[in-house]
Amino acid sequence: MPPFVLLASASPRRHEILDQLAIPHGILRVPAPAGEDEPRLPGEPAADYVHRTARDKAERAAAWLASGGTPDPLPEAWPPGWRDAPILCADTTVILDGDVLGKPRDAADAAGMLRRLSGREHAVHTAVVLARGGRFHEAVSISTVRFQPLADADIAAYVASGEPFGKAGGYAIQGRAAAFVVHLSGSHSGVMGLPAHETARLLAQSPG
Repeated sequence: MPPFVLLASASPRRHEILDQLAIPHGILRVPAPAGEDEPRLPGEPAADYVHRTARDKAERAAAWLASGGTPDPLPEAWPPGWRDAPILCADTTVILDGDVLGKPRDAADAAGMLRRLSGREHAVHTAVVLARGGRFHEAVSISTVRFQPLADADIAAYVASGEPFGKAGGYAIQGRAAAFVVHLSGSHSGVMGLPAHETARLLAQSPG
């Protein structure tokens, strides 16, 4: 394992998973590009979308560092050689009927996503990319999640909690939505946003 990793993500869930794995890391907040957030390309398969967006994040983070980008303020706990540390990025996509269910725009959008997921099985793909020594190493976790049928009152209460916002597919499996899950096949941490097994394998096996 590298002595220090740069996590290019503001997601507290990914930070918590790295803490769980006892991987020393710092949060690298790379300026996001202007315009639509992670648009899907015309005709792009949903399974390809998550690979591309994760790779785009890693390339953007690496380019930002190479151009002299520096956190302000720079955390005192970061080691002197932090700029040479590997960069870890990830992207999570909820896929239903070939459609990508991204982060809901508003309450109506969140409710619509949950109605589509109600009583059905969907896929969650999380791609992980490690930028290290000028090379990019990739892995993907694919999980299947089945929701119980959701009553309108269940959906309304969940949306009112505020939890769906900022979450792919409009739900957080580590939160109240855990009660909706009838069956999960795959990686719980992957559905959360950073698959522990694939992440640890990339960090251990990818050469510098």
